[in-house]
Amino acid sequence: MAPINNLDPAPFPGRVKGVLFDIDETLVDLYRAMADAMVFASERLLPDFTAADWEDFAALYMADPLEYYDRYVAGEFTFAQQRGLRARVVFDRLGFLEFNDAVEQRWISDFETAQPQSIQAFADVIPLLDALDAAGIPYGAVSNNVHDYQRTKLDVAGLSRIEVLVGIDTVNASKPDPAIFLEGCRQLGTVPGETMYVGDNFMVDGVGAANAGMHSVWLNRSGKVAPDVSEGDASVAAGLRVVTDLDQVHSLLGLHTHAARV
Repeated sequence: MAPINNLDPAPFPGRVKGVLFDIDETLVDLYRAMADAMVFASERLLPDFTAADWEDFAALYMADPLEYYDRYVAGEFTFAQQRGLRARVVFDRLGFLEFNDAVEQRWISDFETAQPQSIQAFADVIPLLDALDAAGIPYGAVSNNVHDYQRTKLDVAGLSRIEVLVGIDTVNASKPDPAIFLEGCRQLGTVPGETMYVGDNFMVDGVGAANAGMHSVWLNRSGKVAPDVSEGDASVAAGLRVVTDLDQVHSLLGLHTHAARV
């Protein structure tokens, strides 16, 4: 399914009374933080790696071909276990035979020590939150990770102003289950039809939020091609708004015009 950018000028003003965001790769540049942490945790094991080698290492880890993170969300593994299992996939692919249990536990510990030091918000986040504040539109976040872990991440990224935060442990549900989106709306004090959701995952965020009755916006920072969808989701997917950065959300909400009036 080819990406279609159906961005129109200010299609939602007056209809949106709250905005919910995904966190990782939407508000926070998690990929870069994880890539930096992988180097910190792995360089003693792979001392001859070049910058290009580390980029390949990070790409394979983040691709998560055996879907360990999704399986963690589904309750099959602990968070630490999925971290180690994903690392094992990469080291196995490299033919590194010394990644035993003890090495894995140190790798996980080193990774978790290093990652917070690189957590940063994307440059387009603060301007959008400032505009939402100026317009009096409340906002929050809904994430497919546990609340406390994501709370720390937001705070480290300088986003403590995001007070509403729903994690998978908040209602024992994960995206795309409507329940987790609806809890975000409840905490904002809005109904789904008055709420915009912005996230980087086409199916989990985009289609999931739309199926929960929200104004759904797919944030496609890297120009990904939208995946094929089931027949039942086809009409929903076709109606998603697509933006390439959060600056375009200002236009969807008419915030530039509003900001000029206040």
